[in-house]
Amino acid sequence: MKYLKTISLIAIGFFALYFVIDRALPYFTKFGFEQFSDYYWPNKWWLVGHLMGGMTAILIGPFQLSKTFRNRYLKTHRLMGKVYIISIIIGSLCAMYMSFTVARQVNFPWCISLFFLALPWLVSVLMAYRMIRLKRIQQHREWMIRSYVITFAFVLFRVLDESYIMRSIMDTFEERAPTCIWLAWSIPLFFTEVILQWNKKK
Repeated sequence: MKYLKTISLIAIGFFALYFVIDRALPYFTKFGFEQFSDYYWPNKWWLVGHLMGGMTAILIGPFQLSKTFRNRYLKTHRLMGKVYIISIIIGSLCAMYMSFTVARQVNFPWCISLFFLALPWLVSVLMAYRMIRLKRIQQHREWMIRSYVITFAFVLFRVLDESYIMRSIMDTFEERAPTCIWLAWSIPLFFTEVILQWNKKK
C-alpha cells in the first residue's frame, strides 16, 4: 500500500507538470492578445492570478501529501504548506471573479459551475488551515487531500472536455463544459470521502 501511494503521487505529479507546461505556461511565454484571445484579454490579469495560484498549488500538492517528504523535511513541508494555501486563495478568488465576468460570455450554467468549483476550492484549503491552527493533524491532512482533489479538477476538466466520449454526447462547448466541470470535482471528491471515512472506527 505504501508503494502504491508513492507511485500514485509520482504519477499525479508528472500529470500535473505536463498540464502546467502544456496548458498554463503558454499564457506567460506567449503573453499577448493572440494567446489570450478576446475572451480573456480584457480580464487577463485575473487569469494570470488564477493560473499562478493554480500552477503553484498543483505542483506543490504531491509533496505536501507525501508522508515520507513530510517526515524528512518538516520545515520545508510547513513553508510549502503556507505557499500552497496562499496560492489557492489567490487562484480561487480570481476564478470567482472570472466566473461572473469572463464566463458570462458563454452562458449562465458555465458561470455557475465555475463559481461552485472555485468556492469549495477556497473553503477546503481554509478548513485545512484552521485544522492545523487547532493542531488537529488528522483533520488537517484530510482537508488537504480534499483541497488537492479539487485543485486537480482543473486537469480532469481538460481531459473530460477533450475526450471523444464527451464530445460525441455533447457537440458544443456551451453544453459540454458545465457538465465536465461538475464531473471533474464532485465525483472524485465523493470517492475520496468514501476512502477517507472507510476505515474510521469513530
